[in-house]
Amino acid sequence: MTTQQSEKIAVKVSGVSIIGNIILSLFKLIVGVIAHSSAMISDGFHSASDVFSSIIVIIGVKLSSKKSDSDHPYGHERLECVASIILSVILVITGCFIGRDALEQILHVNTIEFVIPDKLAMLAGIISILVKESMFWYTRHYAKALDSGALMADAWHHRSDALSSIGAIIGIAGARCGYPVLESVASLVICIFILKASYDIFIDAINKLVDHSCDDTTEKAIRSCVLTHDEVLGIDELKTRVFGNRIYADIEISVDGTKTLFESHAIAEQVHNAVEQEFPKLKHIMVHVNPSA
Repeated sequence: MTTQQSEKIAVKVSGVSIIGNIILSLFKLIVGVIAHSSAMISDGFHSASDVFSSIIVIIGVKLSSKKSDSDHPYGHERLECVASIILSVILVITGCFIGRDALEQILHVNTIEFVIPDKLAMLAGIISILVKESMFWYTRHYAKALDSGALMADAWHHRSDALSSIGAIIGIAGARCGYPVLESVASLVICIFILKASYDIFIDAINKLVDHSCDDTTEKAIRSCVLTHDEVLGIDELKTRVFGNRIYADIEISVDGTKTLFESHAIAEQVHNAVEQEFPKLKHIMVHVNPSA
């Protein structure tokens, strides 16, 4: 799959997310007002924040898909990580506002006159869970297919929204059973879910920005691929680094020291081509040849 094809698919997926979240957020906000449910209103604002996150994903994917140039010879993949970090900040801000309002209501429970939410709010919560969970699996599928960190972050944003809707339903049910403060508790739980999701997204993006090495399974697979070459007598060193959603590697191989420079170069080229062909995520591998003792 070419970079342009990946970009088109990512933009399409994000477009579906934007349309779905606009409709869902308006639906939950309207129902929250009509049904007098603060938890559903908070959940509606959470869905509205997903709209902005999907827009950021589109921008990040488009920028990261740009070809290498003289100023960026290694490409622009890390711009997708920047988009993920911005997304995590938006999530934190959203969560803090929701948590602040909920905490104020809990701390002043004796001075606030609570309104019992209508059962319509519970129905809206159930619809929200079904829609957001579907959007999670849809976005996650393409995030894994394209190996897109920004899309995966957006997918987990959908999942956090589905989980927050579960908290909202519990709070609404508790309020209707005579414990109205549970709605505020539910909003606080929503805040925690949002902050947890933002933390996970932030850590993943930072790891990709600071040249974090590949997982052990991938490195072992690269080693095995290199050692299948008959002329490679051993691997002296292997270094890998994650660059956005791609991988760069440096490897030192041992070959017969009596080989000519042309023969050693040919072996290095064969190893280079074999590894890049077997590992689509690997954007480039630098092969250095050492003479075997």
